[in-house]
Amino acid sequence: MLIAFALLVALAPLTHFLPSKRQRLQVTLRETAALNGLFVEFRDQPGPALPQQSLASDVIYYGLRLPPSRGKGRRRCVWQLRADGWQAVGPKPEPVPAALLAAPGTMLAASVHEDSCGLYWQEAGDAATVEQMAAILKDWAQQIP
Repeated sequence: MLIAFALLVALAPLTHFLPSKRQRLQVTLRETAALNGLFVEFRDQPGPALPQQSLASDVIYYGLRLPPSRGKGRRRCVWQLRADGWQAVGPKPEPVPAALLAAPGTMLAASVHEDSCGLYWQEAGDAATVEQMAAILKDWAQQIP
């Protein structure tokens, strides 16, 4: 018994190197995103923080690269998902893209920039949610002039 106890004490620090259930989920989500043509970045949430946002979790941006605009000024806009639906944030409110209406309720915000369009969330979902996000972003990218 003493030898078994000593062995367990010696091996206990090694358990810190094993990924947690949350870390394994994040790997699965990000792998699914990459397989669907998305990129993943840590970004600050645009606009004010919302009440449903957990302070303990990071905001992650899942984006889709857009082709170069070749001299055309591509608009830059941000929308937040609030209790009453998507709302534009900023001095020049833009209408909500139709593709965003199908976004899962776990999204926090969406934005379009010169190089990408994407969704902000806290990775509260599964691989099917990421596949749905990829479909929404690909549809949205087709609608962006």
